[in-house]
Order: sequence, then C-alpha cells, then structure tokens
Amino acid sequence: MVSIVAKPSEAPVQLSSGLTPEDSARVLDALAYVQPHYEGRTVITGQDAFAFAQGVSATLASLNTDADTRIAGLLFELARVDSAEADKMEAHFGKEVADLVSGIRQLMRLHEQAFSQAEVGRGKNASQQAAEQLETLRKMLLSMASDMRVVLVRLASRVTTLRYFAELKQEDATTHRYARETLDLYAPLANRLGIWQLKWELEDLAFRFLEPDVYKRIARMLEEKRLERESFVEGAIGRLKSELAAAGIKADVFGRPKHIYSIWNKMRGKSLDFSELYDVRAFRVIVDDVKTCYAVLSIVHNIWTPIPEEFDDYIARPKQNGYQSLHTVVRAEDGRALEVQVRTQEMHRFAEYGVAAHWRYKEAGGSNFAAQKYDEKIAWLRQLLAWKTEVADVVVNQEDIQREWVAKLKSAALDDRIYVMTPQARVIELPSGATPIDFAYHLHTDIGHRCRGARIDGAMVPLNTPLKSGQTVEIITARGAAAATGPSRDWLSPGYVVSSRTRTKVRAWFNAIEQAETLAHGRALVEKTLQREGKTAINLEELAHKLSFAKVDELFLAVGKEEFSLRHIEQVLHADEAPKAPLSEEAVVTNKSKASSVAQGARSGVLVVGTDGLMTQLAKCCKPAPPDDIVGFITRGKGVSIHRANCKNLAQMRAKALERVIQTDWGDAGRDTVYPVDIFVLAMDRQGLLRDISEVFSREKINVIGVSTQSAKGQARMSFTAEISSTAQLQKALGIIREVGGVLEVQRH
Repeated sequence: MVSIVAKPSEAPVQLSSGLTPEDSARVLDALAYVQPHYEGRTVITGQDAFAFAQGVSATLASLNTDADTRIAGLLFELARVDSAEADKMEAHFGKEVADLVSGIRQLMRLHEQAFSQAEVGRGKNASQQAAEQLETLRKMLLSMASDMRVVLVRLASRVTTLRYFAELKQEDATTHRYARETLDLYAPLANRLGIWQLKWELEDLAFRFLEPDVYKRIARMLEEKRLERESFVEGAIGRLKSELAAAGIKADVFGRPKHIYSIWNKMRGKSLDFSELYDVRAFRVIVDDVKTCYAVLSIVHNIWTPIPEEFDDYIARPKQNGYQSLHTVVRAEDGRALEVQVRTQEMHRFAEYGVAAHWRYKEAGGSNFAAQKYDEKIAWLRQLLAWKTEVADVVVNQEDIQREWVAKLKSAALDDRIYVMTPQARVIELPSGATPIDFAYHLHTDIGHRCRGARIDGAMVPLNTPLKSGQTVEIITARGAAAATGPSRDWLSPGYVVSSRTRTKVRAWFNAIEQAETLAHGRALVEKTLQREGKTAINLEELAHKLSFAKVDELFLAVGKEEFSLRHIEQVLHADEAPKAPLSEEAVVTNKSKASSVAQGARSGVLVVGTDGLMTQLAKCCKPAPPDDIVGFITRGKGVSIHRANCKNLAQMRAKALERVIQTDWGDAGRDTVYPVDIFVLAMDRQGLLRDISEVFSREKINVIGVSTQSAKGQARMSFTAEISSTAQLQKALGIIREVGGVLEVQRH
C-alpha cells in the first residue's frame, strides 16, 4: 500500500507544492495557526488532531487542489476542538475558506445521522432498500456540496483516518464500521469522480479491515509487492514504447495495475481461482485512429505470446452499452500474464465518461431519464477534475488556471434534486423547490391528506416553505375527526406543491369528494321522482338495468351531472303500467328487418300537437333523439324543424319569431328507428385510441356513420356521428367510453 502522508519535517513543503509563492505562504500560515490549537487534542478517532490535519491537507495537495481547499483541510476540525477560534475563521482566512469549512462540517454531521438508517433493512426486500438508501446518500452528499471541493476534503479526511487505523493495526468495531462506510459510500464517490488514487487506497484499506484473512491470502498469492508489480508493468510499457517508436506509431501508454480489493471482487464475482486471473498486471494503449489500434495489437502479439481464448475485439463487435476497445492477454518471457487494452482517444473518453464509464458497470447505475442526466453531470465533473490534473504541469500561469478551475468546480451542482431527512434519518429525494406538502405525500398518501403543519430542523414553518438539502423535516398530522377534512384547496395554488405526483393526489381527493356529492344529489333527485310517482318500493337495481345502466350508482351519477333526464325514469315507470298489445304481422316483419335511420328518410315519430299531416324534420344543429324534450319551429317551405328544447339556435329563433314555435312530442316511429347524434371525445393521444373507442360502439350495437379526429400537443379531439335508438343507449355508451384509457372528456354535442 503506497501512502502519500508526509513526515512532519516534509509536511510544509508537500502541503504547498504546486502553488504560487503567495498561496504557498497562506497554506503555511494556516499550518502555523492551527498547530497551537490542536496541541494535546485528538479527533473523534483518537488520532492526534495536528497530524490528522496535516494528513488531510497533504492528500489534497496530491490532488493538485487550490490553496483554499488545502487550508480548509487544515481548519475544519478546529470547529470541533475549539469553537471560539472557529468563529474567528472568516476574519483570519476569508469567507471562501469559512464557507468551505462550514460545508465540510455539515456533510460530516448529516452523513453520521443518515448512514445508520442506511444499514437498517426491514422486510423481505431489506438488502434492496439498503442499497437504494445508500445510493440516495451518495447523491445527497454530492448535491449538498454546491462547492465540490467540500467532497474532495471529505474523501481526503476518510483516507487519512483509514491510514491511521492501518498504522495502529487496529481491528475492532470502530474500524469495521468505518471500513463498511468507506466501501458503501466513499469509495463509490471517489470512483464516480474519477479520483482513482483515492478510490484504490480507500477500497484496499477498507477491505483489509473487513476481511483481514482474505486480504492477507491474496497478498501472499500475488508473490510480489505493489511496487514490484508496478515495476513489471513499467518495464513492459518501456519495451512496447520502444517498439511503437520504431514503427512510427504515436501512442499514450500507461499502466493499470490491479489492487487487492479489485482482485478479490473479480474472483468472487466470476467464481475464478487466482491462477485464472489474467489482468493482475495490465496497461492501456491510446492511439489516434482505429487502423492504428490493430497495428499496435500486431506489435503486442509479436513481442509477447498471446493467449488466443482471452482475445476480445470490442471494436468490431461493441458491447451493448457501446463500449469499444481491443482486449488481449499475453505471457511475458517469465510466464507472467499481462493484459493489454488498445483503443482510440474517442473510445477512451466514451469508456471513461460515457454510458460505459467504469463506475457504471461496476455499480449498475440507473437507466431512466433522471439517472442519465445525473450521469452526464458526473461525467462532466470527472472531465473537469481530469483536465485540472493534465494542465497542472504545463500551464505557465498557475494562478489563472487555479482561478478558472475553482470557479468551475464551485458551480458544479450535480442535479436539480434535493435530499432531506425524516426525524428517523431516512433520506428522501425530492424535486428542487419541493415543500413540506410534497415531502408528506412522498412518505404516504394518507400522511399527505392529514398534513396540517411541518417543522424544519425543529422550527415550525409554513407549508409552502421550499425545502433545502440536508434539512430534517417533521410532518404534523391531524387525527380523529379532523383528519377527515383532508387537504386544503389552497394546495393546488402556485407555490404550495412542486411535484406533479403530489398535485395528482390532491386533485384525486377533491375529485372523490365531488363525485360523492354528485352521487348524493343524483340519488336525492331519483328518490324524489319515485316518491312523486308513488313508486318508492321499486327495486333500484332493476330500474337502473332497464335504463341501460350496469349499476344504480351510475344512474345516480348521470342524473346528478344532468346527463340523464328524469323523464326517462318516468317513461319507464309508466311503460310498465301500459297494456301490452299483441304484435301485428307487420310489426314482426319490421322487427326482423334492419334498423331504419331517420337520416336516411325513415319516420322520425314526431307528433305535432293539434295538427296532423305536417312534414317534420329533425334539426341538424342539435340532432334530437327520443326521449329528449323537443320543440317544433315552422320553417318556410320545409315544414316543421324539430329541435331539442335547450338548443341554442332554437332560443335565437324563438326570440325573433315566437309565433312560429309549436309544441311537439315523440310518437311511435317504429321499434328499429335510429337517430343520428354527435359525440365529442377529448383524450390523451396514443396508439390504438380510435380502435378502443370504436370497439365500445360496436359492443353496444351503435352504428357510427361519421368520424373526424384532430391531434395537437399530445391531445386528440374526436367527433363521432352515431345512430342511436334512445338517449338511454347513448348514455350507457358514453359511460363506457369514459373508462377507456386516456379519455379526459366525453359528451353529446
């Protein structure tokens, strides 16, 4: 294990390496400032506070961070060991450093609260729940660090702690807990940020404490120390570089030695014996184009003996995630295996920062849209960190490059989500700007309905208060009779909820209330009608079936919405009392024939009160059908035009010529007469929508003689002209169409 902790005598030089003289002086001043305050003090792990601060800052220096980050690494424990001095921090070192230290302390406090909850799994999906909670914790830590340097300091702090445990050879419950946290939380973060040197060391140190026997066994099986393995790889790289130069090939060649945890992970994951591992020693070759990839492969196979069954051409046959590269395993003269990967610059960028990024196939990242956006931001941040490392040694004006890098790193907000906690330290992910109401409905719909107040970090706040990452939110709920009142209509106003999921649940509550009120109103109207007709003893279910409704509640709703006339009920009640005359032969013949459409000239069955023999026609503007309330209007030369009583055109004509309005009613048009009506449907557009609605008409034996559809902005507006025998038949069909997926509105025109 290579440690980058400097000895005390070397610390000042290492802490200020790569900085301008001015920034170097600031770091050394901070070191001198904290030393007397840390004397005789220890951090929570028992390590000397001054040694710990030097270790953190040295690690940050190895990452080529700026002076403020290194100073923050020296100072952040001061807030715990000497709070009085911590209050003076901004005056001594500026607001930038003070903000960094504040962010670091907040992250440490929150992760300590939340991680214990991540370890607790309940129910049959305990492991899955724990994994999801850990992933949310990782996102929370990154999201809260609006200045990403805070995360770098946190990683440096953890690796410093593990080095201290390793130096003491301490193995107890404390080291075990720190090691588990590291593997579950900090190593994946370092991996995602592309800080490989910290990732490897974090994993190896944590593995050493969690599985000491396995760690020692693999170390013995390697039969060489890390430096020896790296020396072997460096020798192979040197030889290959010479051969490539002789062939006139320009390439970047760098080693990829495996660390112990990675070796164990591969042996366990693929059920391999150590002797079956070929990539214990490995390196990559990066070239400019595909043609050169194959040229390099040929040279590699000429230098060393290839193992044919271990060759993979992912350039000609890319992996499903788009990953491309040439993989080959060769044996050196001494028999040791060596893995070589060859790829272009573009393939390398894709493998490191695209959907095939190393952490993706190691940690099984998400694939939905939100996860992809998060991944893109992580990739951008990794590129930013890599760019800083690459330019650190070649840019002359270090001060300018540091300033630009810090500005970008500070603005690297990773996503538009926030992460808050329950009082039990469970992390909840919500959209940015979410309120306590969103939080309550996320926990459970019933909690949302009963929400009456909220506390944020122990203080009462209005329910429309926007939440911020890291806050602890407690919902105050109503109980007993007060809970039945449900949510407030104000919650549908702007500013109260952000999540569309929350808004849908609030609307569903009020829709249910409105439906219950409509149902009660319809029931009252039906019962009043039955009482007036002296039919209170009638079976309501049978009445509903006679009116073509599947359930009596459907009848009540239709009446309550004024979509079904009470006259229909009266007619059914009186029809039961009328004597049934035997069918004539003519009627039998008519019954067997196909339905006759009024639109095709069939008798409409309209009777003009007090007059016989007048020609009548059904108005096309409102298309009446029995038993609609109808009124006649005498036209010039075309007889009497029959309108629905509530027709807007009739109202206008009545106002101009009241004397031409005559009373009309429905007579007997024949059992199979059908009437054309217009039906309007508004729905979310989707494939198969027209087919599903047409199937309803077909099942209800309703003939459709005209269809018109328009689609805009994801919505379909559909008009049907259908032939019905009565409005009861129509109402039943409309009720079924309302249940078709995606239908928002359906009504008769």
